[in-house]
Amino acid sequence: MGRSACCEKVGLKRGKWTVEEDEKLVKYIQSNGEGSWKSLPKNAGLLRCGKSCRLRWINYLRGDLKRGYFSVKEDEMIVMLHKSFGNRFVKSSIP
Repeated sequence: MGRSACCEKVGLKRGKWTVEEDEKLVKYIQSNGEGSWKSLPKNAGLLRCGKSCRLRWINYLRGDLKRGYFSVKEDEMIVMLHKSFGNRFVKSSIP
């Protein structure tokens, strides 16, 4: 009684994304928005799973995604916030 599969696994590409696939995904999202990730691959003309498209967009292709090291200002803010709040919001496995 588990969840149904997100897509038909037969005929889908797996592994590394090509530049052409990235361009198709970016172009589709720029013109139509994110919408339903389940139907996006078919509408965008990609032979990928919706989950794969979502993860590719969120982790690599999004325009506001910042990659690389923290700036000095960001690093100082992290230290200051940790001094103020500590690990208060970290869930502990110990009751």
